Amino acid sequence: MRSRLLIVLTALAVGATLTACGKESTTAADAAKKAATEAATKAKEAATKAGEAAKEATKEAVTATTDATKDAAAKAVEAAKEAAAPKK
Repeated sequence: MRSRLLIVLTALAVGATLTACGKESTTAADAAKKAATEAATKAKEAATKAGEAAKEATKEAVTATTDATKDAAAKAVEAAKEAAAPKK
């Protein structure tokens, strides 16, 4: 009788342990899913910000290049005028 009681109690303990582990694994899976979703959202936000920063940097580079080109062209025109002018 005692051995049967011991077997029944052991089976209940094992069942309770497995049930608890099952709930914990579900909770862990839910937490992992939530963390993955948050990480994906943050990665998307970071990519968007990086794209905006790259766009702004490109605009600034184009502006700087345009200004430098204008200055170089103006200096070239001035040098051509000086070269074409009759020397005294």
